Amino acid sequence: MTGIIEKPRHSETSNNSYSTRPNDMTVLGVVDFADCDQCSPYPNRWSSIREHISAPAAEFMGAFILCLLGCGGNCQANLSANKSVSASPAGNAVTSNLAWAIGLSLGVWISANYSGGHVNPAVTIAFATVRGFPWKKVPIYILAQVLGALCGAGVVYATYFNAIDIVEGGSDIRTIAVSGNLFGTYAADYLPSVSAFFAEFIGSAMLLTGIFMFTDKRNGPLPAGVLPVGIFFVILGISSALGMDTGAALNPARDLGPRILTAMVGYGSAVFNFRNQYWLWCPILGPIFGMIVAAFFYDSMLYRGLESVTNRPSEQAERHHLHSCARTKRNGVAEIV
Repeated sequence: MTGIIEKPRHSETSNNSYSTRPNDMTVLGVVDFADCDQCSPYPNRWSSIREHISAPAAEFMGAFILCLLGCGGNCQANLSANKSVSASPAGNAVTSNLAWAIGLSLGVWISANYSGGHVNPAVTIAFATVRGFPWKKVPIYILAQVLGALCGAGVVYATYFNAIDIVEGGSDIRTIAVSGNLFGTYAADYLPSVSAFFAEFIGSAMLLTGIFMFTDKRNGPLPAGVLPVGIFFVILGISSALGMDTGAALNPARDLGPRILTAMVGYGSAVFNFRNQYWLWCPILGPIFGMIVAAFFYDSMLYRGLESVTNRPSEQAERHHLHSCARTKRNGVAEIV
């Protein structure tokens, strides 16, 4: 038959054992596990381990990229403004906002297929509260996000260490007003505490609304790779329109990770004592509450997916469904109309 190709036969006395040694690596090296439904999904031991750590690893990498580019953009724009560092500025508020937007876009892009692309504890908590994301995964996601943000900020600090020394006036001098605010976020002097909280609340609510908007199937299935582009425009719009008051943290990990880094490298406890624990009630609680409220509002007013707590069928609706749809059983199989 033309559909079958017969393998060449070898002499029993031949020294070539290619076709008779099933463990020969030249044979195993061409096995394609993807074309066999019965084959193991884990071709080696590491692949089975990776299955359990890929989601938090993706969140770590997403947050790392976010703070690497975002904090790096802040440092380049602000440190280069000092004449002792650079003859001419190498950035401004626009380039800084672009860096944060690109950082989040790439962070979502690298993690979306493996962890859902949260890259933000407030997003994770909102999805767990409203969309059925498993609560047992929330702590490990948040830990991975904070560590990723801390490491990303650490790389930026190591990159700009010499420039920070020049701007601060010495390697033993570190102040929030000069360089600490390039990593963590701090409210402007003119802004009262209530307004600072509201700025983070409303900006984060807008970000979560954008995420829900792009992932809502009723808005049309997005082509592959478009979601990170949409997130880019959302974060660029928010930071450009609402970022002046508080620096638009919009993400507890994005603020807490770099803030811990600054406390570790010489800025001290001042980064946590600013405005009576500002770090907790504004860049952490503000985004969390903002996103939860936005999630409930979007799902209550627009969303139809059954994974939302606002759309779960009542007991009466389930009984009506079973009565009207599962009419009879024929041959042991329910006839569904």
